[in-house]
Amino acid sequence: MDVNQFQQWVKEYYESRGWSELDIFIRIGFLAEETGEVARAIRALEIGRDRPDEDNGTYLEHKQELVEELGDVLGNLIVIANKYDINLEDVFQSHQQKLFQRYSESSLS
Repeated sequence: MDVNQFQQWVKEYYESRGWSELDIFIRIGFLAEETGEVARAIRALEIGRDRPDEDNGTYLEHKQELVEELGDVLGNLIVIANKYDINLEDVFQSHQQKLFQRYSESSLS
């Protein structure tokens, strides 16, 4: 599945669940929550979890958790992009161009 197909799939799926109708500030809250869950998953991968109420899990289990949490972040980002009719390919190109301009060889000297 390419990025355009995935963006369309997220649009349709989230709309079918009624999730796309949420206020944008609620969506930003969800994005912040999911970002925290990415941080928690990375912590589990890098330094482990030592709370007695949590399973230690294997490296592969923790990695799969990170994959899932990154997917949740991506889903929220796509809903935001869709709300403002922004194509992810445009986001990719804009970000790449910004970094090239900011960190080109001529700007480093």
